[in-house]
Amino acid sequence: MSRIQKLKQQTSTKSDEDRKAEAEAFKTQANERFTAECYEEAIDLYTKAIELCPNSHVYHANRSAAHLRLENFGYALTDASRAIELDKTYVKGYYRRAASYMGMGKWKQAERDFESVVKARPRDKDAREKYNKCRTIVNRLRFERAIAVDDEPQKTVAELINIESMTIEDDYAGPSLQDGKVTPEFMVELMSWFKDQKLLHTKYAFKILLDMKEYLVKQPSLVDVSIPAESKFTVCGDVHGQYYDLLNIFKLNGVPSETNPYLFNGDFVDRGSFSVECILTLFGFKLLYPNHFFMSRGNHESETMNQMYGFVGEVSAKYSSRMAELFTEVYNWLPLCHVLNGRVFVTHGGLFSRDGVTLDELRAVERGRQPPEEGLMCELLWSDPQPQPGRGPSKRGVGCQFGPDVTAEFCGTNGLDYVIRSHEVKAEGYEVSHGGKCITVFSAPNYCDTMNNKGAFITLTGGDMTPKYTTYEAVPHPNVKPMAYANSLMSMFV
Repeated sequence: MSRIQKLKQQTSTKSDEDRKAEAEAFKTQANERFTAECYEEAIDLYTKAIELCPNSHVYHANRSAAHLRLENFGYALTDASRAIELDKTYVKGYYRRAASYMGMGKWKQAERDFESVVKARPRDKDAREKYNKCRTIVNRLRFERAIAVDDEPQKTVAELINIESMTIEDDYAGPSLQDGKVTPEFMVELMSWFKDQKLLHTKYAFKILLDMKEYLVKQPSLVDVSIPAESKFTVCGDVHGQYYDLLNIFKLNGVPSETNPYLFNGDFVDRGSFSVECILTLFGFKLLYPNHFFMSRGNHESETMNQMYGFVGEVSAKYSSRMAELFTEVYNWLPLCHVLNGRVFVTHGGLFSRDGVTLDELRAVERGRQPPEEGLMCELLWSDPQPQPGRGPSKRGVGCQFGPDVTAEFCGTNGLDYVIRSHEVKAEGYEVSHGGKCITVFSAPNYCDTMNNKGAFITLTGGDMTPKYTTYEAVPHPNVKPMAYANSLMSMFV
């Protein structure tokens, strides 16, 4: 008998008043856990309230708010829509559905729901501001589509940058490229310079980006990595602009080198307010050690996410909007996945909505573009594992959720031992699931200064490829809050 069936049996003898009282008690506890920023616990408690009183629009809307905090936009959308279905006059339902659409980058739908909120509450300044901003984005996107000319190739930002015209001021005392190249000495100085909250000169930042794009366009979508039998190899998950925690990884595990190789598995930027420092440091190491330092694209290496979650604002504030556009071009060419010694598959998000996907198919995935809303590229960046067999709709509204049987089938089809992915906060910094065949690693401790999670990285050796886990706490950082540069539309998620 399922949990819901047992609950129905237990509650069938209760009066409506008893069920409502018990549901209200669960809601009160859930609200307390929400206030304490324990959103997973809040969701569980709201769910118990919903099971007792499934037609309460308030319970669904409250659970939607908790899912929004966890960026589970697909689940948040379902709950908000249900709240509206139960009470079409419930303004919070429209507000939270708008937020869900916004988190998924569906600006037109978000605009429509914010308009409903504004009509119901014409004096709500916050709702009106969000409605106006959504409308501005929708109009801008419509204008961009209208002026696009398919048969005339547009010059890329990289082609418009003139490095030679940029001068280095006499008073600049920071790290300098040697003959236009990254050196070990440059990287040591760069990390110290960034630690002191100083900016790399614009000319050098542009040069790193241009060199990265030139390198990446020649790389495949799936990169095969060979690890010698006695060599250590380190895989890190999301760092999300937490530069001082990135430095702590290097303190704990050693600075990248030809004898200390790394793979960073996406989501280098956004949320944390030192994303520029993170990405330029990682790109610097990639240029310095191209065959011993690897980077996978994450779902946050995309234009829409960067506009919402802070990276575009940060780059524009520290450098220029032109540089932000160049970052977008570079991200479009990042590899989507790696295979270590033919045995371990590493990608940011996860697996696929169909069986039979082969590594050769992934090698053939077209890059050089923004992630689509479906297909292999989308699922590599967005999917998540689930404990039950089979597949389910994505809690994020993009990609899919895949069970242990899906992971086993993919590994069996491609002769793999296991999968490493990132993309999700984990209390211990990592989680082993699907019978050991699916490992999540997340390397941003105390994510957004609120989640109280540990960070982790994985080390293995080429001989046995057995994963070993190192966990760590967050380290202090300067008094700059996460999301300091984010679009004000995202304030509801902070």
